[in-house]
Order: sequence, then C-alpha cells, then structure tokens
Amino acid sequence: MARVVVNVMPKEEILDPQGQAVQRALGRIGVSGVSDVRQGKRFELEVDDSVTTEDLEKIAANLLANTVIENYDVVGVEVAQ
Repeated sequence: MARVVVNVMPKEEILDPQGQAVQRALGRIGVSGVSDVRQGKRFELEVDDSVTTEDLEKIAANLLANTVIENYDVVGVEVAQ
C-alpha cells in the first residue's frame, strides 16, 4: 500500500475569494507582510500496487480537479505502514 497526495489549486487567472478573505483577515489578527493567499484542496489516497501513475492522473483530472479552473499535482507517494 502507498499514500498518494493530490494537491488542487485554482489557476492563477481565477479569482480566489476564500484566499482573499483570509488575506483581509490577516490584518485583523495583527499579521502583516503576507502579499497573497490562495486556498486549495489536498487529497490523500491509499492505493495498492495495482494503481498506476496513469490511473492517478485520471483520478486527479476527472474526479478531484475541475481542470477548467484548477491545476493539480500528484505528489508525495509514500509507502504506507
């Protein structure tokens, strides 16, 4: 078994209202110096040896991300214990 991480983020040209709300709130809690915040999603999948890299790309592109407005990255393949 392995753990695969898929990170999904809005494309740069897409407005991110949640990230903007966090950025505005930073001043209210006394934090300065943060120039941009983008909010995304992280998925962790436990997979067995039968799942291929092609399968992972298909899962990310067709189920986890809306590729019209989001980019995804399949990362962090770790051996599950």
